[in-house]
Amino acid sequence: MPKDKISKEIEAKFGNHLRSRVNGILIEDKKILMIKHLMGNGSVLWSVPGGGMHYGSSASENLKREFSEETGLDVDVKAYLFVNEYLAAPLHAMEHFFLVEKIGGKLALGTDPELYPDSQIIEEIKWMSINEIQSLPNEALHQIFWGIKSLEDLVLLRGYFNFGNNSLK
Repeated sequence: MPKDKISKEIEAKFGNHLRSRVNGILIEDKKILMIKHLMGNGSVLWSVPGGGMHYGSSASENLKREFSEETGLDVDVKAYLFVNEYLAAPLHAMEHFFLVEKIGGKLALGTDPELYPDSQIIEEIKWMSINEIQSLPNEALHQIFWGIKSLEDLVLLRGYFNFGNNSLK
């Protein structure tokens, strides 16, 4: 299938090299903050806020920046939870997940400064219950959500994972 503009932009900016990413799990009132990303060729991905690390900034600093850019919220990074190795060529990332707590700001749909204004992939931001997450097809969800039974399951995960990466088995 030929690649559309978004697919080409994602591959150009994020593909064909190993990326280090930080991601924040923010749970309030039994809901988790989720972001819907356009992934190209009509596909979408719901995941938690996060993004690539900038050289010279700590993981905590990077995660606070990503939250502000994508959601308008200020967060405090509370605890390191787990790492997921994501590999679906041309994308390859070590994704570090942290528990975060909201300390300020106002929720608003943000942008990805690494992408051009006409190529933004952040489409929606939403507080979601476990039932809403479980109602989505797996291909529209980050793999960390595929087998969970509750949002608390996420904050209990510890260690290294490669959820759903057949290429690593």
